[in-house]
Amino acid sequence: MDYASIFLARTSSVSFTLPRKRWRIAFTIIITCRTLSRKQRNQYVLINMPTTSFLSFKGTHHQSFNHLVKEKRAEDLHQLGGASGLITKLKSNSNNGISSDNEEIRARKEAFGSNTYPKKKPKGFFVHVWDALSDPFLLILVVCAAFSLGFGIKEHGIKNGWYDGVSIFLAVFLVTIVSAVSNFKQSKRFDKLASECDNIRVAVVRDGRRQEISIFELVVGDVVLLNIGDQVPADGVFIEGHSLQVDESSMTGETHPVDISEKDPFLSSGVKVVDGYASMLVTAVGTDTEWGEMMGTITRDNNEETPLQERLQGLTTNIGKIGVTVAVLVFAVLTIRYFTGSTKDENGVQEFDKHHVSTSNIISGLVNIFQQAVTIIVVAIPEGLPLAVTLTLAFSMKRMMKDNALVRNLSACETMGSVTTICTDKTGTLTLNRMTVTEFWVGKEVVSSEGVAESVDARVISLLCQGVGLNTTGSVYQNNSLSVPEISGSPTEKALLHWAVSSLGMDTDSLKRGCKVVHVEAFNSEKKRSGVLLMENRKLVAHWKGAAEMILARCTGYYNNDGSIYDMDVDHKSHFERIIKDMAASSLRCIAFACKSIEEVAHTDEEGEAAKIEDEGLILLGLVGLKDPCRPEVKTALEACKRAGVTVKMVTGDNIYTARAIAKECGIISDDNEMEVVVEGQEFRNYSPEKQLEIADKIRVMARSSPFDKLLLVQCLKKKGHVVAVTGDGTNDAPALKEADVGLSMGIQGTEVAKESSDIIILDDNFSTVVTVMSWGRCVYNNIQKFIQFQLTVNVAALVINFISAVTSGKMPLTTVQLLWVNLIMDTMGALALATDRPTKELLKKRPVGRTEPLITRVMWRNLLSQALFQVAVLLIFQFKGQLMFGVSEKVNNTIIFNTFVFSQVFNEFNSRKLEKKNVFEDILRNKMFLAIIMVTILLQILMVEVLKRFAGTQMLNWEQWGICVGVAAITWPLGWLIKFIPVSEKRFHEMLPRWRS
Repeated sequence: MDYASIFLARTSSVSFTLPRKRWRIAFTIIITCRTLSRKQRNQYVLINMPTTSFLSFKGTHHQSFNHLVKEKRAEDLHQLGGASGLITKLKSNSNNGISSDNEEIRARKEAFGSNTYPKKKPKGFFVHVWDALSDPFLLILVVCAAFSLGFGIKEHGIKNGWYDGVSIFLAVFLVTIVSAVSNFKQSKRFDKLASECDNIRVAVVRDGRRQEISIFELVVGDVVLLNIGDQVPADGVFIEGHSLQVDESSMTGETHPVDISEKDPFLSSGVKVVDGYASMLVTAVGTDTEWGEMMGTITRDNNEETPLQERLQGLTTNIGKIGVTVAVLVFAVLTIRYFTGSTKDENGVQEFDKHHVSTSNIISGLVNIFQQAVTIIVVAIPEGLPLAVTLTLAFSMKRMMKDNALVRNLSACETMGSVTTICTDKTGTLTLNRMTVTEFWVGKEVVSSEGVAESVDARVISLLCQGVGLNTTGSVYQNNSLSVPEISGSPTEKALLHWAVSSLGMDTDSLKRGCKVVHVEAFNSEKKRSGVLLMENRKLVAHWKGAAEMILARCTGYYNNDGSIYDMDVDHKSHFERIIKDMAASSLRCIAFACKSIEEVAHTDEEGEAAKIEDEGLILLGLVGLKDPCRPEVKTALEACKRAGVTVKMVTGDNIYTARAIAKECGIISDDNEMEVVVEGQEFRNYSPEKQLEIADKIRVMARSSPFDKLLLVQCLKKKGHVVAVTGDGTNDAPALKEADVGLSMGIQGTEVAKESSDIIILDDNFSTVVTVMSWGRCVYNNIQKFIQFQLTVNVAALVINFISAVTSGKMPLTTVQLLWVNLIMDTMGALALATDRPTKELLKKRPVGRTEPLITRVMWRNLLSQALFQVAVLLIFQFKGQLMFGVSEKVNNTIIFNTFVFSQVFNEFNSRKLEKKNVFEDILRNKMFLAIIMVTILLQILMVEVLKRFAGTQMLNWEQWGICVGVAAITWPLGWLIKFIPVSEKRFHEMLPRWRS
């Protein structure tokens, strides 16, 4: 007897049916293995395992599958045997799908391709270098550097004449490289975050189990499960489903929904499911689909300008005009002084001698003057502002991703800082989205979940199992009777299915064998219910499930727990209404089940299905109450919103009693505030337009609302001047999400339609994340204001010092290289230091920033003008009296001026961290980037002064001179502290003017 026979002989004697005998299986396997091991070690048993061969795929011309859906070849599909024949051809299964074995997935990808499309390569590093060099003023400086190099070599020889020209070249190169590196890194970060938006999760069936996979892992042969709001992830054909309608406007431009059925089974990649549900067989993926071809030609533009960037562009233009004006005046003054002989070189010799005129000397002198004028323009134009916006947006987007918020629209980051009202959903956002059935009523009796079989008639339990197990979009997968059931679906469906399996003893496989689904009416937010028509023992039964009061209104009778049916008179209906109200007051979502036996199908469609399931004259089967606890952190988050001046309104589909109870539990409303209005959607809808506008501000809770009611509320609030953020998860929420200033979709429960209509995706469906996003929005705006204050201080000081020095002495204390170094400090490094601060608690204690409020506030003007005036005064004193005061040469004095000016900016960066608070060192250790930039700036400045003397045009300083530079610059700290004691009115100038009476 061979080893396989031994094994079979031993195992065949064991009964596998009884759980208590499972130990015998283990014992038999151990004995068999020991028997095998005692045999000769050179003998082996070859067990041929059944494997799926994919060699046939390699010879298959899969182009026929590609064009099947693209060209909607119904005749070709018919020749293949329809959907079932295609399933066989692709070695799939309508119920079990394909295998999740890695080898099979790989083979399918090799045969049919992967579900990806080629993307155009993003900008390379050298493209960013070229973009940085495209600044016309930098190019002019390069030309000037070339002239300076040529004339320098001609006048002083190659040994000493190359320093000035090469120094300018190196300074321009350094500015360009730093800017290019920064932009390149931010571009890569944006691309990475953008790719997250494309990574859609798709529900498929593999190995008989429903599971979610990435859209990029989808292969030909996969069975995809589609529900309302899903995006069709690849080309495919309809297998089975009910009431499926898709929106093909993204492909054809036609807005009306298209019915999909066995008669018209083709589903194109990229279309949206607007109603019903179905399973689909994937026939083509990636670039083999029309959607993939189209997406492969589209380049995502990450260079979109946000509203703040547009406003900053205007500010940059205005400052640039001032800089150009000053530069022209400086050029004119220096040119006049040059030709009149007032300009002298380092040795006190006139640079222009009319008795010894040389063309090369004149050109060299004019080039130097022109070079200084252009440098003033380069320093004056705040090119760091767009970079600061890019940096702070990229930084905040990365951090928000860690805080469970995926930004799809850059401008939403800024707009969230101005939000005044948030309209939020309840389920999953304010609550945990972990629903459990806590109450069960049959007739007028409450039934314990542990004793359903003993207290409720078997027929009633059977009908309830049908109503739960077959009138659902969820599923129950159980590998065998001993394994734990795997339940999937929406939180409500999962709670009901779990209750039915554990308390009612529901067996979904038996249900599907015993009943045939004839027709389905899927749940949507308008009907608040779903229905299914079943064929059981050649009898038709209609089942309805949904909002308790809506189902109850259609009932004319009810089942008692003993299986008897009673008429539903007015008193009985009132009794059930009280039960529903009491459950709702306990924060329970109340779901009703009802059914009706139907003699015949009155109306059928072309395919023989019932066109409409009867929903009148129903018999109430039972009521269940689902508990979904509030999130523990939501109360704190709502309090933070109130402190921040943001009103939160709950818009929910629950009945008014449940909505009010949850709102009180969360802290949205209180018992003693008459200004907090709770309304139903229909009531608000029926108000006059004037009444709607009047009451919109007062509404705190809108119950039983439809998507249209939410849209109407958003429109009313925007008309009243509010900046509105809206959360949504359903397909029908898309209009409100688009209408809102900021649309926030839910990452877990949200449909693909809702996500595409939103600006930000809340990945954990948590309201506290919405508050975090709001604080990041305020932080973005605040960081930009910090940088504007810092940069304008440098601009004002540099322009005034150079202009006054040029007019009075004919010389500028700061050389071209030194000015470019200052430009690098305040643009790139200043942006890195100030644009990467994180949100603080103080940001949520201020009122929202208005749409029309100026970027530069009075507080900022107070701070920057005081610092700029201090720097101008000190440096001009050094310019005119420094040599006498310190007893040094002109070059050393200019080095002291340069060093003091740079260290003033370093100390002023600390002042710029806090626009209003006096303690500028608060939380400074949290921002490691800021401290690193400060240290790097100081080290590089030491190198510029002490090491790179020829490059920077500086002279070495002794310890006393270093002490003077740092000591004078450090005065900016106490000055900034004192200046903040000066009160600043929040009123605008015209509001402060006295009103003259007539």
